Amino acid sequence: MLAIKSEHLNKKYILKHRDKEPYHALRDVIARSIRKAGKSLVGIKDSNPSREEFYALKDVSFEINEGDRFGIIGRNGAGKSTLLKIISRITQPTSGKVSIKGRVASLLEVGTGFHPELSGRENIFLNGSVLGMTRAEIKNKFDEIVSFSGVERFLDTPVKRYSSGMYVRLAFAVAAHLEPEILVVDEVLAVGDAEFQKKCLGKMKDVASGGLTVLFVSHNMAAVQNLCNKALYLKEGKLEMTGEKDAVISEYLRSTVDSSRADLRDRKDRKGNGIVRFRSVTLRDEKENVVNSLQSGSGGFICLGIEFRNPGEQAGPLHVSMGIDDDLGQRITHFNTETSGTVFPAVNGESAEVWIHIPRLPLKHGNYTFTLYCTHAGEISDWIMNAGSFHVEPGDYFGTGKLLPEGQGKFYVEHSFQLKNIS
Repeated sequence: MLAIKSEHLNKKYILKHRDKEPYHALRDVIARSIRKAGKSLVGIKDSNPSREEFYALKDVSFEINEGDRFGIIGRNGAGKSTLLKIISRITQPTSGKVSIKGRVASLLEVGTGFHPELSGRENIFLNGSVLGMTRAEIKNKFDEIVSFSGVERFLDTPVKRYSSGMYVRLAFAVAAHLEPEILVVDEVLAVGDAEFQKKCLGKMKDVASGGLTVLFVSHNMAAVQNLCNKALYLKEGKLEMTGEKDAVISEYLRSTVDSSRADLRDRKDRKGNGIVRFRSVTLRDEKENVVNSLQSGSGGFICLGIEFRNPGEQAGPLHVSMGIDDDLGQRITHFNTETSGTVFPAVNGESAEVWIHIPRLPLKHGNYTFTLYCTHAGEISDWIMNAGSFHVEPGDYFGTGKLLPEGQGKFYVEHSFQLKNIS
């Protein structure tokens, strides 16, 4: 039985751009109005360059069966959150339609579905009522919800005084326990700590095994792999692929641009004030030659090109980090100027390069993706998730001619064995 069916779904927004000169003299306003009226009289349409059509979703069609655990993946700006908002009836599509069978409980962002002036206790009953449950049904689930959320001490405190973590704990507990037929969860779980995230994934698995349909958005491919049985890949608002999770995840990761020499200047899905921005990523071997891949057990460099928005101004203090993820999107290591004790002096000029030296690469052969992050003067300046990928070739790490067996770990660890007699 179908739980959700999307047919040729489109969502269009009108983007308005400010004029380059935001202030005008009265004579300019009057002259522009007269020109516009004159064009209207003679039947000439007035083009408006300050308005732009943007499609967050373009002709998206798919079907989700009851009991499916569907992962929705894609880069920032791909349309994932827009799709969930349409399914949750928070926003309406521009054209096309979505047919839904059953009650939907949504956890899309911190604050969704809660009244800030009401206490945690009151919001539990409010959310249950919205889902169509009776007061007696909510009471039967009440203790279980409170126990799962771990906010017992603050149950009678208005939720506007909750921290973001407390908010999410209670919101998820309510959404998962009040017996909806469809549970919709966005990346909001990342606000919680690692233990709570694990608890939430376990709960979603449990309720899904009982027939609940789950839609789960995450950039963590390991979480999608662990929870979901199917996946849907969105790219720039279009449906690229849907089907079994492993095939869809592989296609998504393959679509990441090979970054042996990646140009990042045109990336739109980045966050930060832009005072310092990542420009490029280049791989180099131990002799500083540009290469297409690194090798297990060999030395090399990952070179991050950066540029400064205001050349001539000092760019320090500058903090740079690079997170490395495996083929399922699971973070396996992290290069960080702060934790390594590196302090960059103030930098003048338009651009520079940050060279990360790896004396002996411990990563096993395969493909890896990475995220780039930097701060300037304590503020986030540039942050690009899934910035690119690189390949690691097999290498004789221990000098024995033996490689790490398949399925026996992701990286090499320097070690030795000793045999000692015990008398």
